[in-house]
Amino acid sequence: MKSPKVYVEVIARFDPEGGLFPLEIIWEDGRRYSVDRITAVRKASSLKAGGAGIRYDCIVNSHPTHIFFEEDRWFVERK
Repeated sequence: MKSPKVYVEVIARFDPEGGLFPLEIIWEDGRRYSVDRITAVRKASSLKAGGAGIRYDCIVNSHPTHIFFEEDRWFVERK
């Protein structure tokens, strides 16, 4: 069984105030998904996958998704 936590590559940007924002997720098989919109950013834990960090509530391909920045890497919860 695969882990519920998937570490992924993320293309992100920093704004002039130092905010970090994901723009694109690159899945473990190389598929790319654009982040359509970020709806919220807050410190939170992943109840499904374990771990904690900054949670980005996003819309990706018209679906709500959580992307987590945990210390120095990104992860998502496997569906």
